[in-house]
Amino acid sequence: MSEMQQGKIETRNITTEIKTSFLSYAMSVIVSRALPDVRDGLKPVHRRILYGMQELGNTSDKPYKKSARIVGDVMGKYHPHGDSSIYDAMVRMAQDFSYRYMLVDGHGNFGSVDGDGAAAMRYTESRMSKIAMEMLRDINKNTIDYGDNYDGSEREPLVLPARYPNLLVNGSSGIAVGMATNIPPHQLGETIDAVIALSHNSAITTEELMDIIPGPDFPTGALILGRSGIRRAYETGRGSIMLRARVQIEQKDNGRETILVHELPYQVNKAKLIEKIAELVRDKKIDGITGLRDESDRNGMRIVIEVRRDANANVVLNNLYKQTPMQSSFGVNMLALVNGQPKVLGLKEMLFHYLEHQKIVIERRTKFELQKAEARAHILEGLRIALDHIEEIIKIIRSSRNGEEAKPQLMERFSLSDKQSQAILDMRLVRLSGLEREKIEEEYQELQNLIQELKEILANEEKIVTIVRSELLEVKERYNDTRRTEITVGGLEMIEDEDLIPQENSVITLTHKGYIKRLAANTYRSQKRGGRGVQGMNTNEDDFVEHLLYTSTHDVILFFTSKGKVYKAKGYEVPEFGRTAKGLPLVNLLNIEKGEHVTAMIRVNGYKEDEFFVFTTKQGITKRTSVSQFANIRTNGLIAIGLHDDDDLISVRLTDGSKQIILGTHDGMAIRFDEQQIRAMGRNAAGVKGIKLREGDYVVGMEVVEPDQEVLVVTENGYGKRTSESEYRIQSRGGVGLKTIHVTEKNGKMVALKTVDGLEDVMLMTINGMIIRMDIDDISVIGRSTQGVRLIRLADDERVSSVAKVLKDDSPEYDEIEQTEA
Repeated sequence: MSEMQQGKIETRNITTEIKTSFLSYAMSVIVSRALPDVRDGLKPVHRRILYGMQELGNTSDKPYKKSARIVGDVMGKYHPHGDSSIYDAMVRMAQDFSYRYMLVDGHGNFGSVDGDGAAAMRYTESRMSKIAMEMLRDINKNTIDYGDNYDGSEREPLVLPARYPNLLVNGSSGIAVGMATNIPPHQLGETIDAVIALSHNSAITTEELMDIIPGPDFPTGALILGRSGIRRAYETGRGSIMLRARVQIEQKDNGRETILVHELPYQVNKAKLIEKIAELVRDKKIDGITGLRDESDRNGMRIVIEVRRDANANVVLNNLYKQTPMQSSFGVNMLALVNGQPKVLGLKEMLFHYLEHQKIVIERRTKFELQKAEARAHILEGLRIALDHIEEIIKIIRSSRNGEEAKPQLMERFSLSDKQSQAILDMRLVRLSGLEREKIEEEYQELQNLIQELKEILANEEKIVTIVRSELLEVKERYNDTRRTEITVGGLEMIEDEDLIPQENSVITLTHKGYIKRLAANTYRSQKRGGRGVQGMNTNEDDFVEHLLYTSTHDVILFFTSKGKVYKAKGYEVPEFGRTAKGLPLVNLLNIEKGEHVTAMIRVNGYKEDEFFVFTTKQGITKRTSVSQFANIRTNGLIAIGLHDDDDLISVRLTDGSKQIILGTHDGMAIRFDEQQIRAMGRNAAGVKGIKLREGDYVVGMEVVEPDQEVLVVTENGYGKRTSESEYRIQSRGGVGLKTIHVTEKNGKMVALKTVDGLEDVMLMTINGMIIRMDIDDISVIGRSTQGVRLIRLADDERVSSVAKVLKDDSPEYDEIEQTEA
């Protein structure tokens, strides 16, 4: 190796070299490619496109030019990268679904919301949009700084004047090295109003700014769910906004429902969305859709989703929200360059930096106009002197050999500057006319007034701010439009599982051997007393239905077991089966222990401190515990009551703490007492005596008694009756009670005791799964000690196992529906 070659080799540590080189590359990407400037909201490529179009004279009031010509000019002069990067950026600036206020007015195919690409740049034509002209307004009045282009042969703007807050109005997105930005677009009028509000009150809070800018405004419209994500983003610069498609559910004449999609979340590809929905339907991940087509045209978007006749459109829609981009999140990361440094900014900071930029623009423009006015006034002062001494000036000029010889003589004789002397030499003879003399004087006086006004502006910052406000309002008046994105306050930001389930009234049945299922409440029609009923469930020979609960798919159901434990499930978690199906083993739904079976099912609505569960055991022990102690029920259950070894929990009721309780026993006895005779106890407490039982007797039911209600009792042989609550006097807890039905071999022993208002239907279920539903008015009102009347005809091997009360109209506004245990 020669000495010359050796002198050109420098030894470097490879780690240091890579670190230095990568850092240089990273800073170049951050500052010169991927992040927008906080002042004009533009990345270098967008700024160069707009400036290049203006330099070409490709403004909004001129004819379109071929896009290839614009791209070539920008690439050759300012942007030393591939033509595709320039054209892709220009295409987005011309798409009404990408930019809230388009900066490029495109002519030709510039792509679609279906993801179709734009035509090649040799086919399309472009020019600046009208609002883009506001980005460059006053650029020739020394309002911004220029820098050398990549080879030093041209000068390019380092920032644009940006006469409206483009960073917020059109947003920005970009991925740099180690950082990314994602700023959503906003409505022009709201953003300008916020800048003006900040200019009036520098101490304005983000909360107050949100009264002016409630949130982003996307070009594709759609809905924003809730304000919490917006507030976080505006306060910290980072947040997540949930977007949802705008839809309409249309009812057809044949009763079928159709979902119409009119607007999609920002940046969602319509064609891919339709493909995704079709895929989910094909894979049976979404049920209930029978038709899917795109009817979008030049008048707007219209995706038609036809729903099966027996499906609920709202449930289908919630599934679409859950499983497709019809609901998607927009991750806000408001990162922008401030003085060349990347910085995460809140809403107020962004508005502040823009306002400061506008102050500088107006100040620099004012200085430029002042210098121009003073320069012109200086010339006019020379012309005024010339007009006053025109004879002498003509004499000096005539006696000179040329203008170069006359100029210094004029300067010396009349104390003129070089420019003034040159202006006199260039003056035409027509300026000597009287009218022209008046024009010069008039122009001079106007310039003096203008100079005074411009100096006053520069001397008073408030006047600069006033000009900023007035010019922003001019832009607002010229380009403002209506908000497209609706912000729904109080809407769910996430779809829970239960939102995918229709809210409907249901009957939940549970057999003695632990098979549970859910059926629609309207499965059973009301029948007259004494009817044969309708088959509600097939059971094994040695199994029978033990519990029946009227509830809703969205209710919380607490399952209390014989061992004094409680488990929790939602109504929709209980599987739905056909009318005659046996159901699902309960152990597949709840983590109940071996030898444990459910003795009560209760629907609850919140865990309130002033509501209570009243417990009753088979041996007549009662207990009262606040519902709030059952708020956190583990998967493997929670202790609800402490039981003696020879006792079982048989009934639980929900009260408000001031009710009267009635207990009924198998031998037909009943006792009524005030629940406050039972003091509130903890979950693990065992309770106190509620009724004194005779040998062999046990409690079959417990109810809450209201004034003017009736007590319904049903026996195992299908007999029953209603008795006025007034026939049951209030007694002290712990007594033997009163006879509530005359038990004989004919009617059998008592299996159920209910309180009714006369507004209910009654559902009876036998041990073999036979169900009958009847109007409560069909059951006779008779005395306390009578046998009752026949309610259902039973075969020799059948007996009544459970009784429930339901509202006649199956309204979702139902009362507390409770079940009776066998």
